[in-house]
Formats: sequence, C-alpha cells, structure tokens
Amino acid sequence: MSLDGFIAGSDDAMDWAFAYGGPNAAVDGVLQSTGAIVLGRRTYEVENRDRGGFYGGAWSGPSFVVTHEAPASVPDWMTGTFVTDGIERAVASAKAAAGTKNVVVFGASTARQCLEAGLLDEILVHVAPVLLGHGVRLFARARGRPIKLEKIGAAESGQLTDLRFRVLRWPR
Repeated sequence: MSLDGFIAGSDDAMDWAFAYGGPNAAVDGVLQSTGAIVLGRRTYEVENRDRGGFYGGAWSGPSFVVTHEAPASVPDWMTGTFVTDGIERAVASAKAAAGTKNVVVFGASTARQCLEAGLLDEILVHVAPVLLGHGVRLFARARGRPIKLEKIGAAESGQLTDLRFRVLRWPR
C-alpha cells in the first residue's frame, strides 16, 4: 500500500509496489502459513496480466476467485476455482481447502466484503514509501462505523514497513 492508502494506481497499476521488493520476513511467513487465497476478479486479472501468479509465482496453492461470471479460459498457473455465489461461499471453500493453514484475502473490494461479513481476523499491510495520490484505496466505505483494530506487529523489510493488525469489532 502507498503511504496515502492506495493498493493500486491508475488502471490498477501495481508496478510501483514491486520497486520496493526484496527479502521480506512477513511475506515469507505468509507463504509458509497460507493454505488458500480468496481474491476478487479484478485482482485476479491484475495477477494474470502483470505477474503470472500470486507472490510473483512463489505461491501456487488453491485460490478462490469471487466473481459474477467465470471466464471462458484461465491461464496455466491458475490452480483455483471461480466462485459465483458470494464471499461467504468463497471463504468457506477456501477454509476447507486450507485445512489447518491460513486463508489470505487479496483485493480491496474482497477484503471490504470479508470485513463487513465478519470473516476477517487480521490485516497485514506492506507500506511503501510513495504517495500515489489516486487509484484503488485499501479500504473505502461510504458509510458505517469505524472498524477497530489492534496492532499486533510492525517490522521493516528494506524500504517497506510491514504492519499487522487484529480486527477487534465487526461492522454490523
């Protein structure tokens, strides 16, 4: 995420984020503890277009793409399932596939839907030292109560600051 709260720039551009890559203990931990990924169709399209897989292709487990309509064809790296009947179904399917491991959620809209449905336990954000000024916000909601978080970790990985929060109160 940029320092001003965007996870993607214009036209869903994310190339700016990978300019700050390098070894990252938080990402290594996520890769080891993840059993499945839930993401939205838009994020899936960006992953397909720009990097050919999650975490640059470093992770290849099951993924569940929340969408209104499944595409006619998928890339070779896609190991998941398109879910057309809602976020709750996608998360339930991901939990079953993950077993004892974690489910990771990608995408602003998908994360917001999970928060609003009470399905998100933690938030991990990698903050990059850049101000984008516009794009896709990490979390935007026109109305509603604040979502309270508890900081459970902060670390630095090169130019990135990794922030981990526990979700304390679900918006209902």
